[in-house]
Formats: sequence, C-alpha cells, structure tokens
Amino acid sequence: MSAQLARQRFIDTFRVVDRERRHLEYSCEKLFSGNLTPDQLTRLDDHPELAETIEAFASRFGRMQDTMAGKLFPRFLQAQAEPTGTQLETLNRLEKLGLLDDVEQWLEARALRNRLVHEYVENMDQFKHDLELARDYTKMLTKTHQKIGDYARRTLNIPSWEPESP
Repeated sequence: MSAQLARQRFIDTFRVVDRERRHLEYSCEKLFSGNLTPDQLTRLDDHPELAETIEAFASRFGRMQDTMAGKLFPRFLQAQAEPTGTQLETLNRLEKLGLLDDVEQWLEARALRNRLVHEYVENMDQFKHDLELARDYTKMLTKTHQKIGDYARRTLNIPSWEPESP
C-alpha cells in the first residue's frame, strides 16, 4: 500500500472514530445526567427510555473500542510506516509512543465492553458499577483518540480533520 493511501485510510478512519466519539459522549451525558440507581436498573421494563439510553451507551462504547482497536490503531501505524502486528503488539507500540496511557487499562475496558454487550445482568449493583466504569473508560477512549490525532497532525502534516471541499 502506498504511503498516500495509508495516510488517507487513517484520516478517513480517524473521522469515523471522531463521529463515534461525539455519539458516545452524547449517550454518556444523557445516561449520567441524573442519579442512576440499582432500583431503576431492576425496573428497566417500566422505564423503556432508560433501557434504550443504556443500550445506546453500551453499544457506542463497544463500537468505538472496536473501531479504534481494529481499524484506527493499525491504520495509524501503517500511515506512520510502522509495522503492525497482533492487537496486543499494536497496543504496546502505542503505549511506547505515549499515545495510550496503559495497555492493561485498555484490556480491562475491553473486558468491560464484553460484559456490557454480551452478558445478561442479574446483579444490579454490579451493573451500575460497570456502567460507571464505562463512563470512566469513555474518558480514556476520547483521550487516546485526541492524542493520536494530535500526534498524527504533527507527523503526517494534516492541516485539518475536516474533509476537503470537492
């Protein structure tokens, strides 16, 4: 793949993740604008709007993680003419570049994503805790996205993240 194509693929993916970030932040703000209680979580059938908000938040949390780890990170390394490898190797490289604060934290967030998306929740106190933890990890996702964007603008000479006019 040419350097120009790798650069453009990264830019396009960065823009997708930026849109996902905005949607995730919206869902996070909406979910945590009030006082979320285990009792509310127990009675989600009586509160379909809250259930929908939780579903949107969990889905967007997982989607942003998936896109970052599966597409953005490898494409970033390719655009930097860096080798890509396994997901763990990619995470370790980003950590060494100072773009990812902590690989273990990323892996914990990944496990949390799997719990939120794939498990049937019985313990509402634990579910509430996991949602609050996802709120904290949302900050990690957005911080990582920003760090990669700042680094890429410097190293790849990207004047703006806005699409060019036709």
